[in-house]
Amino acid sequence: MFPPSPDLAGNIDLMAADLSAARTGRSTLFDMTATPSVLIIGAGFAGLGMALELQRAGIDTFTIVEKAADLGGVWRENTYPGAACDVPSPLYSWSYAPKSDWPRRFSQQADIHAYMREVAEQHDLPNKIRFGIEVTDAEFDSGHGVWKVRTADGETLTADILIPAVGQLSRPAMPNIPGIDSFTGTAFHSAQWNHDIDLTGKRVACIGTGASAIQYIPAIAPRVEHLTLFQRSAAWVLPKFDTEYTAVHHTLFKYLPPTRWAERFAIWLFFEVMALALTDIPWIKGPVIKIADHHRAKAVDDPELLAALTPDYAAGCKRALFSNDYFPTLTRPNVQVETTAIAEVTPTGIRTADGVDHEVDVIIYGTGFKGTEFLAPMNIYGLGGRKLADEWAPEGARAYLGMAVPGFPNLFMMYGPNTNVGAGSIIYMLESQARYIRQVVRNLTGKSGQSITARPEVEQAWDQWLQKRLVDTPWNFCSSWYRNASGRITNNWPGATVLFRWKTRRFQPSEYSEAA
Repeated sequence: MFPPSPDLAGNIDLMAADLSAARTGRSTLFDMTATPSVLIIGAGFAGLGMALELQRAGIDTFTIVEKAADLGGVWRENTYPGAACDVPSPLYSWSYAPKSDWPRRFSQQADIHAYMREVAEQHDLPNKIRFGIEVTDAEFDSGHGVWKVRTADGETLTADILIPAVGQLSRPAMPNIPGIDSFTGTAFHSAQWNHDIDLTGKRVACIGTGASAIQYIPAIAPRVEHLTLFQRSAAWVLPKFDTEYTAVHHTLFKYLPPTRWAERFAIWLFFEVMALALTDIPWIKGPVIKIADHHRAKAVDDPELLAALTPDYAAGCKRALFSNDYFPTLTRPNVQVETTAIAEVTPTGIRTADGVDHEVDVIIYGTGFKGTEFLAPMNIYGLGGRKLADEWAPEGARAYLGMAVPGFPNLFMMYGPNTNVGAGSIIYMLESQARYIRQVVRNLTGKSGQSITARPEVEQAWDQWLQKRLVDTPWNFCSSWYRNASGRITNNWPGATVLFRWKTRRFQPSEYSEAA
């Protein structure tokens, strides 16, 4: 187990006295010395990171519920060929659980999933996870000051503090294309890859040019008969400074930790500069755009194809992608880039707006996720039976520090509204959130029956500050998953990750009021 945080060491004996009751699932609400019971929904990086942070602080009164049969979140679900992280692993990992033997700088899905499982098992987290439990509804019981959580199999769970950690990229989004259900071949979303289908010698249509597509297209193109990429908008792609770590690297990282720290810091600093280019220092984008343009032109000789692959929107409006083999793949003789809009899906393929029928055997939808539908499809009810989805309906999701919503006591979200990063590692952001929520748990320890909710005026001031910073960002100048139907940017954090770390460094009880 991790050593306890120094500021909580004196409270561990007090907390330990309540662990037996916590393990039985009984509410500890009326024990004046009790640590609040915590229910975490989701066992991805967010949920596991929250549990690890509590554990590091000597708090063991938590349970994780996970709808799947295994932990891992997106790294369990996304198993498409070539699946990897676009943030280097020295930074895309928990700061307190470094790994010295990553196979390469940008790790692949299987290695990341194995890392998550390894860290979880080292700290006995699987015994704190209830697998196969899908949450459908959660309602705050004002009379008892607890959350009542209902599951798909009819069970009701109770907890003093509820922490949804379901992520922003967990629900695949299918495009609204006429005839989509008429296709008689094989079709699937990239996040639900059909491994039973051998793509060798097949005619394949790929719809979408996002972060997943630029990974699986190079992986499958060499073995298909023909691949047609249906591109709505070209992607900004930068060279991927990847490398395979050797035994020398592993030895240095293990026995000379400063080398590992130095690489992590350099990667973090690089992404912090990229984040500043999106928000505070826009002139930095100039050199980055030149690098992207050179990277594209170096790989593509055909003027017509080069023009098709050149973005016509502001750099940074959509997430910048990293790849060394995407552009070369699109120049292969068996690959075609189609920029004419899709009119409909037919039983035999795809018909474009110019009336051309593209007959294919397989359609792969790389069309992203329902990122702006926070916490869906769960129904969350706060004070007075208020439904969270209805509270957010007029404009979109919002929360103080991306975690707390007025009128929803003792509810703290991981990876909530405006906590996604335009550049950098989400794990760094998640650690900041976990540290903040851990302070909340500590603050409520020994305060029998107390439930707190963010003050409306505090949340309003926070949102006004956020929206003011978001006005001049490039995210406002194109259509992307960062914005909801009303045009509000609900996902991204407007700044460097260190700014979020600073904003969430300390829980301030004065910013909350007791739930009435």
